[in-house]
Amino acid sequence: MVTGRTTYRGIAVLAALAAVPILPGAVGVASAEDVPRYRMGEGATKIAGSPRSTDAPSLKPGLHTDAIKRGEQKWYAVNLDARTNAYFSAVAAPTPGTKVADYGDKLTLSVQDSNGTSCGSEARPSFNGGGMAYPIADYVTRRIGADRTECQKAGPYYLVITREGSETSGTDTWPLEINYLNEPRLEGGTPAKPGHGTWSTATPAPRTDATKRHARGGTGFNDAGSVASGVWKDRIRPGETRFYRVPVDWGQRLNLSAELPNSTSSRASAFLARVLGLAVYNPARGAVGDPSFVSYTGKPAAAKEFTAPVDYGNRFDSTGSVNAMRFAGWYYLAVSLHPDAAQYFPKGAELTLRVDVRGTAKDGPGYAGPAGVFSVTPEDRATARKGQTAQEAAKSGTLMTVAYTGIGTGVVLLLGLGAWTLVARRSAARAAGPRSGPGAAGGPATAGGPGGRPSLPGQSTASAQQAPQDPRFGPPQGW
Repeated sequence: MVTGRTTYRGIAVLAALAAVPILPGAVGVASAEDVPRYRMGEGATKIAGSPRSTDAPSLKPGLHTDAIKRGEQKWYAVNLDARTNAYFSAVAAPTPGTKVADYGDKLTLSVQDSNGTSCGSEARPSFNGGGMAYPIADYVTRRIGADRTECQKAGPYYLVITREGSETSGTDTWPLEINYLNEPRLEGGTPAKPGHGTWSTATPAPRTDATKRHARGGTGFNDAGSVASGVWKDRIRPGETRFYRVPVDWGQRLNLSAELPNSTSSRASAFLARVLGLAVYNPARGAVGDPSFVSYTGKPAAAKEFTAPVDYGNRFDSTGSVNAMRFAGWYYLAVSLHPDAAQYFPKGAELTLRVDVRGTAKDGPGYAGPAGVFSVTPEDRATARKGQTAQEAAKSGTLMTVAYTGIGTGVVLLLGLGAWTLVARRSAARAAGPRSGPGAAGGPATAGGPGGRPSLPGQSTASAQQAPQDPRFGPPQGW
């Protein structure tokens, strides 16, 4: 009976694993007013930036949430060593439908030392989607290198974030997500500044797989749906931005296309400028060039991006779109659809995403420690092929661990019970074997209970009669 329960436990674990729900994608669409907001990272630390450097809160590596008003400037304090490249990104996520001004509403990010010296260029993410409010992001860095002179010493530094806004735009407070990452040092030091790359800049044709797989875009970086090379389909609502992520290794590059179908509406005939946008971000949430926005007239339309190959030396390049392709890892794709598209797609549009990871993966630069997010693992590639979000991949891994643990425990219990039963049977056989002298077959039963069965220590003859020994269940109580 115990063995049966153990077996059922293993079966139950497998059944629970098989019953894990596969979350459906967006099979229906709602109105533009129901567009979901940006999802902040789970476990992100709340922080309140100060308008003064003297009161700046301490910023630790990881995700943080804050909020920023128009015209506001926020300071955050960080302590940096003299060996590590540090990256600071900010995502501004205004509520969908908020009024914004193209190029006028933006963030300015900078890293400064205690003397007010800027550590490299500032970042200025802004809107350029025809007045559409969508998440904007970019990063700044304190980089260590032989080609740099400023900000190379250990000591106190500041991340400074400023929100600039047009008087014609909304006054809503923007939720803010800050990410602080450290890049591992190289084993052999920083390489010399490379020459110009020899890779082609001619954009290839989009990928043309016959089968479309289903993708599930997220609201931002934290719940982005994974994709791999192939043709994917999803649905997008007017006013919505959907995020996807794809693993790109050293030596590889991205060829991307986000497409709207032709409209079947007989009433819409307007020309919509900058209606469909495609933006690319690197693993540190740095913008890979400017987003591509295309117009729409009811005919199929496509926004396209083609990146440089991932290379450590790209960080020395003066072209922003090349400079950002500086490390391997998950790259993020953000697809935006203008609210005005509702006249063509009142219930949302089918989105086709063509993803082509080109090139053979190469060895990395040789980090002195674990590469962390700046790498691509076999598990990452498997997650991308399955189209899972990071949360689904983590849940799947946890359930597999539980299943293996449950099955392993069941096997150990079975082996232990089997050994215990074998010992009990041998003990019973010895007790029931031929005897000479008192208690043997035909002899007087003076050594124990009736039939020659010996009494246990501290047990009466009557109790021995009530507890017959059955080798299937082991020794009687008190053995």
